[in-house]
Amino acid sequence: MSFFKKLKEKITKQTDAVTDKFKDGLTKTRDSFSGRVNDLVARYRKVDEDFFEELEEILIQADVGFETVMELIEELKMEVKRQHIQDPAEVQSVISEKLVEIYQSGEDTTSKLNIQEDGLTVLLFVGVNGVGKTTTIGKLAHKFKSEGKNVVLAAGDTFRAGAIEQLEVWGERVGVNVIKQGAGSDPAAVMFDAIQAAKSRNADILICDTAGRLQNKVNLMKELEKVKRVIEREVPGAPHEVLLVLDATTGQNALIQAKTFKEATNVSGIVLTKLDGTAKGGIVLAIRNELGIPVKFVGLGEKMDDLQEFDAETYVYGLFADLVEKEELA
Repeated sequence: MSFFKKLKEKITKQTDAVTDKFKDGLTKTRDSFSGRVNDLVARYRKVDEDFFEELEEILIQADVGFETVMELIEELKMEVKRQHIQDPAEVQSVISEKLVEIYQSGEDTTSKLNIQEDGLTVLLFVGVNGVGKTTTIGKLAHKFKSEGKNVVLAAGDTFRAGAIEQLEVWGERVGVNVIKQGAGSDPAAVMFDAIQAAKSRNADILICDTAGRLQNKVNLMKELEKVKRVIEREVPGAPHEVLLVLDATTGQNALIQAKTFKEATNVSGIVLTKLDGTAKGGIVLAIRNELGIPVKFVGLGEKMDDLQEFDAETYVYGLFADLVEKEELA
């Protein structure tokens, strides 16, 4: 059984809504990436060095990342040799299988959040301004509330104009409490107040927003360290997740941001926003393979429920949906 057929069997166990969101959300990347792979396969009668060179270029332009592409091409060459593959069309299934393997390699690949069964769960959000951090917090709060959880938000981005008000709008929209202080106040003090409020209200989850002034890197990182110390002191073992929000449309710049934040704070997961707005969705693989940080959620649209828990097989299905469905009909 080809990997495409195995993939189809796997994803049919999920809800159609989730599968469709990944398929629709990755349309731009699929049209660009899969379209070019299809064209490559149609132009070659055999799998040779020229074929791999063109495939390498396609992968790099999809922002899969140079290191990841080199690794993938070497593995593909070995697999083609091992399976005695000569027909370029057969390589497509092998590519999709290797993409999943690359994502799932490493120690921590789970997309599940570290939610505490008893007591307060604290999620700390970091990321530069403009990546969709506040919107992501709002959507995640909506998800938790719809699951019956008691959620509190902490407005720790006290320096960006309008940041507190923006979080308040989301709080009202979702129906959750927002703990805040005045503009320019100490973010660590906001976190202290938010933790006390969350405890007094028997909250299940506290989601903390933070500033994102990466141009002032040293001060920002010191601020994040102070915030984490306060959280750790008040809730032993917290924060239970440090989630870095990245804008998928920025491509390799998102990878640079991830490296910077990883150096300064213990990032446990990535939330990749605006994946539906880019043709370079390969950045998911570059982040996972080059940084070893799992992608926990991806943004696949503007709607409240378009923030989806990441799944490697469903992601690869989104990249190759047309080919998967074509093989199913064959």
